[in-house]
Amino acid sequence: MRNYGCQVALALWLSGGAVFSAALTPQQIAQLPPAASHTVDFAKEIKPILSTSCAQCHGRGKDKGGFKLDTRETFLKGGDSGAAAMPGKSAESLLIQLVAAVDPDNVMPKKGTRLTAEQVGLLRAWIDQGVNWDASVTFARSEPANLKPRVPPVPRSHRFSNPIDCFLQPYFAANQFHPPPPVNDRLFARRVYLDVLGLLPPPAVLNKFLRDVRPDKRERLVEQALANDSDYAQHWMSFWNDMLRNDYKGTGYIDSGRKQITFWLYSALQTNMPYDKFVAGLINPGPDSEGFVKGIVWRGVVNASQTPEMQAAQGISQVFIGVNLKCASCHDSFINDLTLADSYGLASIYATNALEMVRCDRPTGKKADIKFLYPELGAVEWSADKPARLKQLAQLLTAHRDGRLTRTFVNRVWQRFMGRGLVEPVDDMEQPSWNPDLLDWLAEDFAAHNYDVKFLIRRILTSNAYQLPSINTGEQPTKDFVFHGPLIRRMTAEEFRDALATLTGVGYTARAAEIPPSPTEQKRWGFTAKPRWIWNDPKAVDKVLPGHVHFRKTITLEQVPDEATAIVACDNSFSLSVNGQDAGSGNDFKNATLIDIKKFLKAGTNLFAIDAVNNLAGNVAPNATNVVAGTENPASLLFFARLRSGSGHHQRTNDFVSDSSWIWSTNKAEKWKTPEFIAEDWQNAIDLGDMEMEPWKAQRLEFVAKLAAVFAHESRTALVVADPLAVALGRPNREQVVTVRAAEATTLQALEMTNGETLDSVLKRGAERLLKNPDSKNRLVQTLYTRALGRKPTRQETRLAKELIGQPPQKTGVEDALWAFVMLPEFQLIY
Repeated sequence: MRNYGCQVALALWLSGGAVFSAALTPQQIAQLPPAASHTVDFAKEIKPILSTSCAQCHGRGKDKGGFKLDTRETFLKGGDSGAAAMPGKSAESLLIQLVAAVDPDNVMPKKGTRLTAEQVGLLRAWIDQGVNWDASVTFARSEPANLKPRVPPVPRSHRFSNPIDCFLQPYFAANQFHPPPPVNDRLFARRVYLDVLGLLPPPAVLNKFLRDVRPDKRERLVEQALANDSDYAQHWMSFWNDMLRNDYKGTGYIDSGRKQITFWLYSALQTNMPYDKFVAGLINPGPDSEGFVKGIVWRGVVNASQTPEMQAAQGISQVFIGVNLKCASCHDSFINDLTLADSYGLASIYATNALEMVRCDRPTGKKADIKFLYPELGAVEWSADKPARLKQLAQLLTAHRDGRLTRTFVNRVWQRFMGRGLVEPVDDMEQPSWNPDLLDWLAEDFAAHNYDVKFLIRRILTSNAYQLPSINTGEQPTKDFVFHGPLIRRMTAEEFRDALATLTGVGYTARAAEIPPSPTEQKRWGFTAKPRWIWNDPKAVDKVLPGHVHFRKTITLEQVPDEATAIVACDNSFSLSVNGQDAGSGNDFKNATLIDIKKFLKAGTNLFAIDAVNNLAGNVAPNATNVVAGTENPASLLFFARLRSGSGHHQRTNDFVSDSSWIWSTNKAEKWKTPEFIAEDWQNAIDLGDMEMEPWKAQRLEFVAKLAAVFAHESRTALVVADPLAVALGRPNREQVVTVRAAEATTLQALEMTNGETLDSVLKRGAERLLKNPDSKNRLVQTLYTRALGRKPTRQETRLAKELIGQPPQKTGVEDALWAFVMLPEFQLIY
């Protein structure tokens, strides 16, 4: 935007708005910077000046004041008031008068950095020498880069089987780089586990891998990591939450101006949904995935460029097309060829009514035409209704002819693993790649394998390029970048906090989001009892009359458990009482309810009482005395509770569930919810079937999602609300699209890591937990080294660690040792 003033000044002059004459006095001519004395090189000396100072408003198809800079012919033709330059007569050329500030009120540029005397002298010499112009140079709007698919041939190689390495072999030769041997197995395993799962490799897995002598063991390790659907999905949630602005609380969730897509997103990642289907599900969304394009309505509409429709256009273009539309959402862009009409055209696809274009918050009075950013790929019918337009847009973006979609995603994944993209910045895919053939081939290979994201990850991680030793290029990007291997990277906030949990055993006790468990997870849960749907009538599977059914169940506990959680699903509503105290209720029969019941329990006998209500409309309060008779409908109750004590190998769990051992009555006797009540004439419940039983499929899905939270015990960082440590380490608030987090360390991070309450609390609780566990306590130094660094300590490290921890281990000593470990670059960095 810095050259806007100069372009306006030139436009005003060309349209007759200048206030000074083209004819200069001798004194004015004498004040002009002298023309350069050498023969000017247009490509090296003039083109950069025109590109920086003029092309934004007079090139790339734009013609402010009727003046186009596209070619020499349009330049000489000038604008509405004549030519900008007169060959051979620079002192009489209007362009020189503007850039030389002959009239201080009409200077090019008016804002930003003015042209130097040297630059003005170059322009004068160029005009005096005849306005020479290389025929190959044009400032006209060019075809967008990286748009059409291209499949370059894979170079032949006798050394490598992975096509990535085949493409890099001639690249390395051209740059006189001789790749060193790959990293050792320990570093490779750590790199793979953090990149694929966001976790440190478990010591048992790492040791088994190190002992493996098979030649393909690295490929096997990658496969093993990719097969862990649950941890894979939780790790990549952070990657997509940042880009799709999905979070669990914050601005917009209170007033419904924002909507989560957590369940849909997690399901897509867990099942490895093909990327084209994934993108289509976000662009043409259903109820579970519409949060991304819905936008965030906060503090009203801040300005015209932040309406929900415009936010949808900005998000789609940045995330999936790799182009920044924010500048063009306010005015014609100064950083690319996109215009205000382009932005409004894409936003209009999501609008109910025609949008009026607003330039710099000033209405133009013009209605936007519905259009896609790149007409080369196709069009969206302006006459179609909104659902049809969204479908067309999804088809346009995911069609094979859209090579930008695949290149953008491949570039993001490469940047994630290598620290720098094949194209930089990753949100400007108009920029050239440092290896175009590799980018193009990877994108087409990805599409050819059905947009399989895990296939793409496997392709990159099994390459020799990924296994090269990491390098340090410093924090500032270099223009003359040459790829020599992955960059040294810092752990993300989530990776660091999960690594802390691995080291200390202290994670998060509850998820902020509900996610569906994988089949593998469900097998690992180890039910000691499986819940059954129950009621007082076997016909409830089909239909029974509305009414209350009271259920009771008594259990005996040796002691109060450390954790106790219940999940209840009831068609239609319920209230739960534990030992005569109200514990929770629910009146949405489509959703299960999660209830913390620990505080209601006691050692000895415990009574669970549930008032279950069946009614047609689903709007009768759980504690209502009567239910008006109406149409018969299905009814059922499903209950699960897990009680847990201890940790690690000493953890004990106990489940109790709804089944035929529960007893029921329809008579609301006094004090029936209390332990002292004697249920003499109550009958055993009727078993209606397991969780898969129709007609409660929807409730079952919600119920199982709640089960996942209970069985997880401690949640991964990606699924909880950000705490001060995560915020300090760079987790964004997700009110803006964030595609790459800042890599530079900040003062806030230093303060939080040295004196932050969150980290201090984790380390203190971790020390207590380690000292309580006899297995860890007896081999504490080795335990810490294997958990944190994946290796055994040296003799000197063992001696120093024991001195710090104390013999026998002291709590403050263990805390200090933990702090020392998490400060190590070997712990924090991905080498």
